[in-house]
Amino acid sequence: MEHWEAIARECIRDLVARYNANGDSGRFDPMLELFAEDAEMEIEAGTFRGKAEIRSIFTNAAKRTGQGGGARFIRHCTSTHQIDLQGPDRALGRCYYFVLTDQGVDHWGRYIDEYRQIDGRWLFWRRKVTTDARVEGGWGDRGSSGD
Repeated sequence: MEHWEAIARECIRDLVARYNANGDSGRFDPMLELFAEDAEMEIEAGTFRGKAEIRSIFTNAAKRTGQGGGARFIRHCTSTHQIDLQGPDRALGRCYYFVLTDQGVDHWGRYIDEYRQIDGRWLFWRRKVTTDARVEGGWGDRGSSGD
């Protein structure tokens, strides 16, 4: 492995971690900084293009669920993060996620990503969120499919 590859992989892992930490805390501005200006995010409700549309995924979910949706906390956890570098400024990734609340595991699925290095920073270029299953009546069952 070349030096740039190790740096790219670590930057991409950090990108995914910051997405979850900022989103779980309702810090949407810092979370949106992780997306390219013309990024796309696909969820069950459709494909959202650009930061303004992507922001609406999270602000609408927060409105519908009351930020925590009755949960005292929300924690997105990722695992089995596979990163395929396509070159020094492009990569593909996929990982599993699951969401914990004070009630236990709420829903789970996969993130399927395209990353780009733009102006020296790795960013989401495209993110597809799939939900494999959800607990009936849980936070994820109340329309928060922006995971």
